Amino acid sequence: MKLYDKTAHELHDLLKKKEISSLELTKNVLARMDEVEGEIGAYLTEMRETALDQAARVDEKIARGEGIAFFEGIPGAVKDNICTKGVKTTCASKILEHFVPPYDATVMTKIQAENPVVLGKLNMDEFAMGGSTENSAYKKTRNPWNPDCVPGGSSGGSAAAVAAGTAVWALGSDTGGSIRQPASFCGVVGMKPTYGRVSRYGLVAYASSLDQIGPVTRDVTDCAHLLNVIAGHDAMDSTSSTASVPDYTKSLTNDVKGLKIGLPKEYFVKGMDADVEKAVHKAIDDFRAMGAEVTEISLPHTEYAISTYYLIAPAEAATNLERYDGVSYGERVEGADIVEMMTNTRSGKFGEEVKRRIMIGNYALSAGYYDAYYLKALKVRTLIQQDFTEVFGKVDVIVAPTAPTPAFKIGEMISDPLKMYLQDVCTVPLNLAGLPGISVPCGYSMKGMPIGLQIIGKALAEETILRAAYAYEQAHSFHNDMAKIGGKEA
Repeated sequence: MKLYDKTAHELHDLLKKKEISSLELTKNVLARMDEVEGEIGAYLTEMRETALDQAARVDEKIARGEGIAFFEGIPGAVKDNICTKGVKTTCASKILEHFVPPYDATVMTKIQAENPVVLGKLNMDEFAMGGSTENSAYKKTRNPWNPDCVPGGSSGGSAAAVAAGTAVWALGSDTGGSIRQPASFCGVVGMKPTYGRVSRYGLVAYASSLDQIGPVTRDVTDCAHLLNVIAGHDAMDSTSSTASVPDYTKSLTNDVKGLKIGLPKEYFVKGMDADVEKAVHKAIDDFRAMGAEVTEISLPHTEYAISTYYLIAPAEAATNLERYDGVSYGERVEGADIVEMMTNTRSGKFGEEVKRRIMIGNYALSAGYYDAYYLKALKVRTLIQQDFTEVFGKVDVIVAPTAPTPAFKIGEMISDPLKMYLQDVCTVPLNLAGLPGISVPCGYSMKGMPIGLQIIGKALAEETILRAAYAYEQAHSFHNDMAKIGGKEA
């Protein structure tokens, strides 16, 4: 019996009815890992023995007649920039190759309260800097739909594992599209919550004003359940929202009649893949048929979003990554004196993309250039936020492509950073504005690769975008389609 391709809510019902055991389920997913992980490469650290022990304890609890939480006994995995007590957290970087955190991130504390089965830590672009998971210091993760293609990034391991059936759910992080774009490339659901909706405590920082942890799941129902678990105020995160957390599953009404949808002309950029544009416009027509009201809108400062992001994010990254100097923790490369040691450590242990962004950030923050670059970027960020505020006075959600192309071939863009950065054109504006967004599958390219539809909401309006995403999903079967790996269907 194939269990690894089912959703968490289906598996939860089977566990409650005692039609399966958690141990049976976990062994099924581990067998799937044995079958495809060598080709896909989604995991950096596997926790097989711990996972089997967790599953056995859940089965004992069920046998005693006790109730179980929604994710209890269900296997999932976590991006390797989220701190896990006693388990390596490398950020896919050689500079943290042997780092074992002494504490859990808040999201780990919350998810572990559900008593799930945690299978391991997932691959990513080093320090979350990249859009293809080719920047990992350890391995390239491949797309389960076509192993010649990238899974997206930086949460490529998270999306690939869920798509391949080697995790039922996953946690990722999104700084400029790092959950939504890989979700689009891998044909799964990925959400970036409102900035501050989910605690960042224990998330290894890339760009602190942009980073946000979020769910990667098989369908929208699982996404709503996982958001229920991880959302909420945290005193350990000074940027954490104090707004009360609703039950997000109550927004899954399958009704979008009267919902006002904005279609931003700026998101259909020159050079966008024709298959992506066709699939998204078909989705818009489907929303109209379901009773939603669609109007064209304008977000005029969108054209400056990429430039703004690639000044602000590297500037924050340069500051955050100063701590990796070979002194306190992490790896060290010896030198004749402390200056040489720090130079050797940082030049030898950071990857090329990380070094590139540190240099960009330090340049933007340097004397004589701060006002010309970083300060100006902050002002443009405000204009981008104001665009969204004005538009959300007229519409409930915004619908757009998640990425301008389907998944591209491994090696196709890695040597052209600017071309790679332009992959973020549809996703970075949300991070700059702190808004929530979700990517749901909406079709396929001519080559059979998944395409994602992005639904954007106003701050703390996750319920509204989940409502729209669920209604769209239920009218289609894309979320039921699983990747085929080497001819083996997930």
